[in-house]
Amino acid sequence: MSKKKKFAFAAALTGAAAAALTAGMYIRQEAAKRKPFEIEEMTITGMQKALKLGQVTSKDLVQMYLDRIDLFDKKGPQLNAVIEINPDALHQAEACDVRRTVTPEIGPLFGIPVIVKDNINTAGKMHTTAGSVALANHRAVEDAFVIKQLKKAGAIILAKANLTEFANFITEGMPNGYSSLGGQVLNPYGASFDVGGSSSGTAAAIAANLGAVGVGTETSGSIICPAAYNSLVGIKPTIGVVSRRGIVPISHSQDTAGPIARTVQDAVLLLNAITGMDEDDEETIWSQGDVAKDYTVYLKRGELKNARLGIDRRYLDSVSDEKAVIINRALDLMREKGAIIVDPAIIPSTDSLEGRESSVMIQEFKYDLNQYLEKLPEDVPVHNLSELIAYNEAHADKALKYGQTLLEKAEKLSGDLGSRDYLADRAEDLRLSQKEGIDAVIKTRKLDALIFADYQGSDIAAKAGYPSITVPAGYTSDGEPIGITFVGMAFSEPRLIELAYSFEQATQHRVKPSL
Repeated sequence: MSKKKKFAFAAALTGAAAAALTAGMYIRQEAAKRKPFEIEEMTITGMQKALKLGQVTSKDLVQMYLDRIDLFDKKGPQLNAVIEINPDALHQAEACDVRRTVTPEIGPLFGIPVIVKDNINTAGKMHTTAGSVALANHRAVEDAFVIKQLKKAGAIILAKANLTEFANFITEGMPNGYSSLGGQVLNPYGASFDVGGSSSGTAAAIAANLGAVGVGTETSGSIICPAAYNSLVGIKPTIGVVSRRGIVPISHSQDTAGPIARTVQDAVLLLNAITGMDEDDEETIWSQGDVAKDYTVYLKRGELKNARLGIDRRYLDSVSDEKAVIINRALDLMREKGAIIVDPAIIPSTDSLEGRESSVMIQEFKYDLNQYLEKLPEDVPVHNLSELIAYNEAHADKALKYGQTLLEKAEKLSGDLGSRDYLADRAEDLRLSQKEGIDAVIKTRKLDALIFADYQGSDIAAKAGYPSITVPAGYTSDGEPIGITFVGMAFSEPRLIELAYSFEQATQHRVKPSL
């Protein structure tokens, strides 16, 4: 070989080596940018980024959560938050992975594992039990509207969550998180802490990172309470924002589904997915002009500045001294961020509401539950409230650890929603909770929202049908979580999201539980 050819050959080798070295360095640099994927505390946005980069698949996500369910829910601390796993979850995840390769334009919930409370109908292989042994073999013939919306968004139903049986409307004195079918849900921050209810399993599961996000339901405090007690974000929407169809009912004037998540952004992404007009739920039809098309546009920092926030300190009376100190610190922080704390902001009707017993919820319970039960398949042993009571009595050793006083009380009522007493109580509830309650204080004091500790104030917001959002506010010296809750008038979700997100971003209080 001539010297000229040898030189050219050597140069070519050097160039190839340099190119290979450069390519190798690029690959290593890119790999270094990608931290190992950790499922704990991972947000929906983080999951979607990892899915796009090929770090994980939806099947991987499902398997990671199934492994954690096995490790922490069935073994270890035995949280008992999950009542049933979707046997098709891995298969559905594989289908999402295939579809992602041919359809790059997907929504934020596509391929994301979601846990739903087990009083929400899921057609197919999973059951819908409300935690009752009487409904242990009930398979719904049709998905609830909320489930249809989740599937439309491409979400994977990972599992059904345990709950306080019949959403805590079976008896007095039953602990939060107990059901005759699923047993007792434990708080992942400490077994001695109240787990909250009735969306207990959903909250405990999401707090323990057993699923990405969860759907709970609320009649009065059942999203806000467990979310606050498990250091989570909970959104209880205005009645009519989310369809009630296909949910085991308590009270149609107060029932709603809503998100439970580890961050405000995740909760809002889930809220976007489950809203929508349902032709079989008239409230969603009437509410269409008031429901935002995209709630994520309200995820703004700095919205505490000049916000007028009111607190009625009578609602702190039932909160421990240590928790009250934490709430006061939160108020001080809001002031530092430019908020105007109106203190006190007295809700005029509070004493009147607390001093009266309304028949609305229990009358609606008998009517609504009978409507739900009568449509169940023939192989289910109960088709009305009377049969449910009889079934429980016949299986008292399993079904009636804490009795069924509320079921028996409801059965004695007429369930007639045209009765004079019911209509009068309903009108009084609305007057005291809306016009002379939340509306009165917000309008007269020119407030953006009211502030409560944990789930305090849930009752008046529930009777009004108004929205609430709770966000982690800190922990006691024993490590027990406490939430701070923002409440507004009808369809004020946009402003509440701005306030909750600003508070969350300014504090970042949430710490994962030490399992």
